[in-house]
Amino acid sequence: MTTTVMAHIRLVRIKVLTVVAALIGWLPAAHADWLEFRGSDANGHANTSSLPSRWSETENVSWKTAIAGRGWSSPVVAGDSIWLTTAVETTYTEAEKEEYRKEKLKGNPLAKEMEILKSISLVAIEVDLASGKVLKEIPLTAVDDPPSVHSLNSFASPTPIWSQGKLFCHFGSFGTFCVDTKLGKIDWSQKLVINHSVGPGSSPVLFGELLIIPCDGTDEQYVIALNRKTGETVWKTPRPDLTEAIGEMRKSFCTPLLIQVDGQDQVVIPGARWIISYDPQTGAELWKLFHGDGFSVAPRPVFASGAVYFSTGYMVPQLIAVSVDGSGDVTTTHQKWAIKRQVPTMPSPIVVGSSLFFVSDQGVATCADLESGKQLGQRRLGGNFSASPIVAGDKLYFSNRDGITYVVAATPELNEIATNQLDGQLMASPAVAGKSLILRTDKHLYRIAEKGSK
Repeated sequence: MTTTVMAHIRLVRIKVLTVVAALIGWLPAAHADWLEFRGSDANGHANTSSLPSRWSETENVSWKTAIAGRGWSSPVVAGDSIWLTTAVETTYTEAEKEEYRKEKLKGNPLAKEMEILKSISLVAIEVDLASGKVLKEIPLTAVDDPPSVHSLNSFASPTPIWSQGKLFCHFGSFGTFCVDTKLGKIDWSQKLVINHSVGPGSSPVLFGELLIIPCDGTDEQYVIALNRKTGETVWKTPRPDLTEAIGEMRKSFCTPLLIQVDGQDQVVIPGARWIISYDPQTGAELWKLFHGDGFSVAPRPVFASGAVYFSTGYMVPQLIAVSVDGSGDVTTTHQKWAIKRQVPTMPSPIVVGSSLFFVSDQGVATCADLESGKQLGQRRLGGNFSASPIVAGDKLYFSNRDGITYVVAATPELNEIATNQLDGQLMASPAVAGKSLILRTDKHLYRIAEKGSK
């Protein structure tokens, strides 16, 4: 058999396997997929270089749709639908507040202690990609007298993940849900109760038949894997022991990162003081690195060139590079470098070529060399930042809390291409659908696209 014939047979096999995989759900739906936080590859990279660079409330807006409630979860895109979660908040009426005051003045020991909110309703929403029409609003659960959350957080901050017609929605201790997106019903729910203190933050990740979730509270810290079909616990692994007496310094809010190294699957999850890699199938620790005093780690790590790059969170934030080919405690052997200036505590970093880009919460964007950590360039952007950046071709997109998205060149100079203003706050990270940007403000969902693009 000739080499040409063999190559043709291999090509046919690949095409057949691709079609079969798409039919049974191994591969995501067609052109417009952004299935989890930071995209289907978890790295913030758009699958197009043709995203719009300029927009406003009156320019390049395909549609703008009001979204009920409040939530900082990012939108996810599956085929012709956009999915997101929200929390609809109900406050006490003036009559209820007055009744409470009267009962308290009477000395009634059973007088209800009113929280800030009377209740919240957690909801999954489907929006039509083409028109922006709300197609489904699926109630998931209601919580009476919910505890307060941080002013920069929400009750619906974790981003859902879509897979094979199911939407997996996580709200921390308020509940985890598997939603049948076609029928609009809940397949199963699970409650993983920990004390977040300031509200939920970690988004889940899927590995085969497992839904993996970090649970890093002030009281307990562990990682758990649930069966994606039933919600039952498959494995649960405690985090490394923490000696801090103050529970606030034990919490964390990071989203796991799945990688593969020399054929070995790993799920890497930073937490307070430690970054740990686990075998996603069993939950066994593969390696760990002590990163110092950091806690409340929110940015999702990125992986490139044999290393993971992650932020250490609050106190004195650092951005650390660690080689991922170790085992056991690699604190003294596998850290490559650390950056200690203008490091984000909320936005995730992003890799473009041989460079690492990141923006601090206070709006200083930095370009660093992947191999050495050496600063290559820096530019101050306006405002404060929570959302993680994305890249499309040679353009970076940084969105701040004032509704402004800066489009800058993905080069060390970080030259500004455009500044784009929308009404409202941009706390949620962007999503991408074909050649469109999907942006969520505190009150609306937008599709940003140049006229005639798909």
